[in-house]
Amino acid sequence: MFEYQKSSRYFAQTSNTMQEPAIEELRQLRARNVKPAFRGIYFESDINGLMQINYRTRLISRILAPLIKFKCHSTDYLYRKAKEVAWDQLFSPDETFAIFANVSNSKITHSQYAALRVKDAIADYFNEKSGRRPNVEKQEPDVWINVHIDDNFATISLDASGGSLHRRGYRIETVDAPMQETVAAVIIRWSGWDGTQPLFDPMCGSGTLLAEALMSYCRMPGGYLRQRFGFEWLPEFDAETWGSIKNRKNSEIRELPADIISGSDISYKAVRAAFKNLRQLPGARNVKINVLDFHKIERLESTIIVCNPPYGIRMGEKEAAKDLLKNFGDFLKQRCTGCEAYIYFGDRSLIPAIGLRTSFKKPLKNGGLDGRLCKFEIY
Repeated sequence: MFEYQKSSRYFAQTSNTMQEPAIEELRQLRARNVKPAFRGIYFESDINGLMQINYRTRLISRILAPLIKFKCHSTDYLYRKAKEVAWDQLFSPDETFAIFANVSNSKITHSQYAALRVKDAIADYFNEKSGRRPNVEKQEPDVWINVHIDDNFATISLDASGGSLHRRGYRIETVDAPMQETVAAVIIRWSGWDGTQPLFDPMCGSGTLLAEALMSYCRMPGGYLRQRFGFEWLPEFDAETWGSIKNRKNSEIRELPADIISGSDISYKAVRAAFKNLRQLPGARNVKINVLDFHKIERLESTIIVCNPPYGIRMGEKEAAKDLLKNFGDFLKQRCTGCEAYIYFGDRSLIPAIGLRTSFKKPLKNGGLDGRLCKFEIY
């Protein structure tokens, strides 16, 4: 019996800066006994709830189903315990697999070697069972396995999401420094936007904030475009039940009205990418995107403004980013009335450049950036 079968307990990975809204989301999705942990959240659910959470979440990166837990002080013992897992109940030698591992505060110090030992255990398990072994495929495997070792305690899990859930499937073209989809989703959530006011992104890039706003308003599941989930490898998985859950949630999707979501960018390349990406989602024909410099916008009223302005890594770029933010701050003060702006600063040292007082500053990591989401109220 696998560990998750005994406890009905799973682990949802998310950044610490998104933990609070992710906990709220899990509770809204009817997860039980939701408890924060380092870099994630523990929760309980049955298999149907697990499928629904994977399909509907916008904020969680992936969900792990623990297979075995044990005290572990050496890689040899890690190998022996990993070989005890009934891997043939999960997949066959005809499928591919990959392992991602993380290790901290333990006698085992090398995560890649820990992953290698578990890989060897899986290969040897199948070889001894059937004389055949599954192949490793690092990019797009059928099955993802997670190895987590902390304080000499190991957990080996199956990735019930089947790869990171931030990969929605709509981003087919991109530009420099795209925003992660889960980060864009939490920005829309924190803005409180519900469609009663227009939403506008004046620096839309490849359209991630616009796409997440569309999915939020239309009640579109975060996994709407995903072709496969890792929970399909669990022994309890039933395709008919999964199809019913998916069809029921898809039937709740609503049409996007015209003129409530729009965006622009000075770059034709960015607007083209945003148009192609949004076109992957139903209802995107009602999202208006234009090649336009925000300086040329005459006026905005009672609008929710969201954006992820470019930031500078090198000194020359940083000075240009400061000038851009100063001009954008002037635009907000002089041409926007009764608006709220939610602006993500990948470099928080640039916040003063905009010249506006913040209503809130929330820590928010986007990839390797320890950024801040700032709210500005413009009267």
